[in-house]
Amino acid sequence: MSNFIELGKKIYDLNNPREAHRFAVFVARCCLHPQRMSRLEKFFEQSELMRQVAAGYPFVYEQATRAFFYYRSTFEERARLIEDNMQFLSARFNDDFMLKLYGDKKIELWRMPLDETLGEMNLVLCAESGQRKEGLAAVMFNLPGEVPVYQILFWIARTQRGDWAMWIGAMQGPNVDDAKDLVKRITKKCHAYRTKNLILYSAQAVARACGVTKILAVTNEGYYANNHLRRDRKLKTSFSDFWAEAGGLPTDDARFYELPLVETRKTVEEIPSHKRAQYRRRFALLDELDASIAETLRGFKR
Repeated sequence: MSNFIELGKKIYDLNNPREAHRFAVFVARCCLHPQRMSRLEKFFEQSELMRQVAAGYPFVYEQATRAFFYYRSTFEERARLIEDNMQFLSARFNDDFMLKLYGDKKIELWRMPLDETLGEMNLVLCAESGQRKEGLAAVMFNLPGEVPVYQILFWIARTQRGDWAMWIGAMQGPNVDDAKDLVKRITKKCHAYRTKNLILYSAQAVARACGVTKILAVTNEGYYANNHLRRDRKLKTSFSDFWAEAGGLPTDDARFYELPLVETRKTVEEIPSHKRAQYRRRFALLDELDASIAETLRGFKR
């Protein structure tokens, strides 16, 4: 139990009454699963790299104890996916990558100028404390001042069949007063390509660059909480509809859709002649984005 108390002190500010309450709950939950929690602790003590990862991102211990990631996840499932994620990334990417990602340093993947008012929008790979309910990392578009535009939160873990997959825990849009106008302006700059499609395309490119073989995403039934519902219980955001729109297919588990690793593009014959120039510019932009992500992550490969 003394180890669990020390772990809790790394995560929570005990001078804050709310944090102190969470600390007490954390220790109690650890005591309910002492063997599994000890195994998770040993996993992060196995090497100097893993020790540094846990020191920079101590929430790996908290995430196992709370009902995070997806609806009805179990303690064992959460602990295992945390270990899978770290095992996969550390085997494929160097220490610098791991310590940046889990040391609260954003890894820039791409940058695009918007206009004189908005400035540039950049795409980053990061792992922030506020994202820990739905994932272990995020692909995020930011405006100057680190104003988030769109983000996809994910983790990497094995499927039941043993395939390595990117699991998308959530997709989140801008939370600013002029969100609709902002999205409209970015969409126009991207040659009528919707911003939420752009963030999904980016996540697919990251998945391919990482070397996973599948992408799975939580559905409306799989979302871990109910904050995607309005007070009248109607959906604010339908994950399932968007995944289906993007070519996703239902799986045997209603909580997840399987998404394509590569977005399907229209052929020249399928595009009306008056829109072909717009599509060429859009595809060139996406190819540039894809190449930048691949090159950046290749620079961190072992």
